[in-house]
Amino acid sequence: MNDSSKTAPRRPISFLIAIILLIFWMSGCMVGPKYQRPSAPVPQAYKEAPPDSFKEAQGWKQAKPADAVNRGKWWEIYGDPQLNALEEQVNISNQNVLAAEAQFRQAREVVHAARAALFPTVSAAPGITNSQSSGTLYKGGQLSSLVQQRTTFTMPFDFSYQADIWGSIRRTVAADVATAQATAAQLENARLSYQAQLAGDYFQLHGSDANVDLLQRTVSSYKDYLDLTRNRFDAGVASDADVAQAETQLETTQAQLIDLEVARAQFEHAIAILTGKPPSALSIPKLSLKTPPPAIPGALPSELLERRPDIATAERQMAAANEEIGFATAAYYPNITLSASAGLESSSITQWFTWPSRFWSVGPSLAETLFDAGKRHAQVAEARASYDATVADYRQTVLVAFQQIEDNLAAMRVLEREAAVQEQAVRSAERSLDVSTEQYKAGTADYLQVITTQAIALQNERTAVDILTRRMTSSVLLIEALGGGWNTSDLPSRDAILHGK
Repeated sequence: MNDSSKTAPRRPISFLIAIILLIFWMSGCMVGPKYQRPSAPVPQAYKEAPPDSFKEAQGWKQAKPADAVNRGKWWEIYGDPQLNALEEQVNISNQNVLAAEAQFRQAREVVHAARAALFPTVSAAPGITNSQSSGTLYKGGQLSSLVQQRTTFTMPFDFSYQADIWGSIRRTVAADVATAQATAAQLENARLSYQAQLAGDYFQLHGSDANVDLLQRTVSSYKDYLDLTRNRFDAGVASDADVAQAETQLETTQAQLIDLEVARAQFEHAIAILTGKPPSALSIPKLSLKTPPPAIPGALPSELLERRPDIATAERQMAAANEEIGFATAAYYPNITLSASAGLESSSITQWFTWPSRFWSVGPSLAETLFDAGKRHAQVAEARASYDATVADYRQTVLVAFQQIEDNLAAMRVLEREAAVQEQAVRSAERSLDVSTEQYKAGTADYLQVITTQAIALQNERTAVDILTRRMTSSVLLIEALGGGWNTSDLPSRDAILHGK
């Protein structure tokens, strides 16, 4: 529509305004399914009972997600300052956590890019064009060439707006928001995973320290037994075989002691990497595990869906997949685009920016696919199948979460009972060793009996250390399975993502 006359009729303009108003009114429509979170297999109660120590502390059923001891810095429940310091470094130095945080920021910017499609696009393309045309002119019985040169100065401004009548753009934005929230939950899941991995390595490292301490004391004791056996051999009371057996017992234990250095070094190196440091930059003082794990506040099964970041990730992925169904469905409906162009155009630079040099055009356009050989139908079916897959993944994630809780509840309860029995076995083995030693000194038992009771005593003590280590690592795994105190309220809201908070 060229503004070449001041007397142009106003009816087309009124009609255009009416179309624009109709477009904006219809932009409230959306096609496709409305998202509702599917049901998940949530039991009424846990199958496995917590350990007796948890019940005595009254910290299992009464705990809520908002409890201070179970929110955020869950590792502080162990009361270990060095563990606290190491865990703090995971948030700021672990490279995998930093990568997950960058992926969240990337997903948030995808939302901003998609949201930009809800607004008009305005562009400018100023230009200066030189053109030449040539021809022939027959005049006076002669042909002569005719050459014309022209310079055009243009300053156009183009306006384009695609009306989101059927909600395809809004569906895309909603899907990207859900994806960004899923990425935020993945960040929290990564953070929790590496924090739990560090705590598990930390307790296994100090479990190795406890074994080292035990073997060092055992080596010292075996040296005393070797001295005793040599003295008896010198006195003609014991045989050289007794001395050889005592030497073998001592050297075997020394070899076991040396072997423990490998495990300790590897755990220390792993902790260094988790804190974002090279192994050479971290040394952890030796400290033997002695105290059992503390009582861990629990949660009702119905609360688990709100506490696990991996479940939140799966749920947000479902929401994104649901929006994709709406986006695919919108392809059945026509697209309406409002375009406009205005600017200045002149063949003289002195008249380029004058009002008579103006031009403009405006008008809507409609585009509809009349035949696509079933492409849109296939795309909708594909989106629905993708959504069904996310529903199955969500429910499987929930099932695995309950399995992890039940596994570690059972482990904590069984290991607590096993530790009590093992403690009695250690005392009995120590008493048996004392009796065998006195009998050997009195000459009523041979050294083989002493060696046998020594091996039994050492094995029972090492088993007790291993059980305590397993109890500590199982407690960490239980806290991780419960979500580490995280809650879906910690996810960034839609507004926070849209405004870059």
